[in-house]
Amino acid sequence: MSISWIYLIAAILFEVSGTTCMKLSQGFTKIVPSVLIFVFYGFCFSFLTLALKRIEVSVAYSVWAGLGTILVAMIGMIWFRESTTFTKLISIALIIIGVIGINSNR
Repeated sequence: MSISWIYLIAAILFEVSGTTCMKLSQGFTKIVPSVLIFVFYGFCFSFLTLALKRIEVSVAYSVWAGLGTILVAMIGMIWFRESTTFTKLISIALIIIGVIGINSNR
């Protein structure tokens, strides 16, 4: 695994952390999660920029957006007790298929 893929994984994890902090901030009424939104997204976009030095933008963005969406959906269902519906699970599966499809032509 190249350093660019490690940067991309870090970008995904920081994006998911930032999005989770959005929920925890309760509309910017909680100081710590509100500040962490900007910290995590700053790191996220910094690592994504570094990953784009060697990974095609179509590949990097599809992996970043797809995996980020899946992880946030899972956190929502597990941690925040959001609904887990058949439609939601099928949609997650379709995201996975889409990311694989975009990356299969490399």
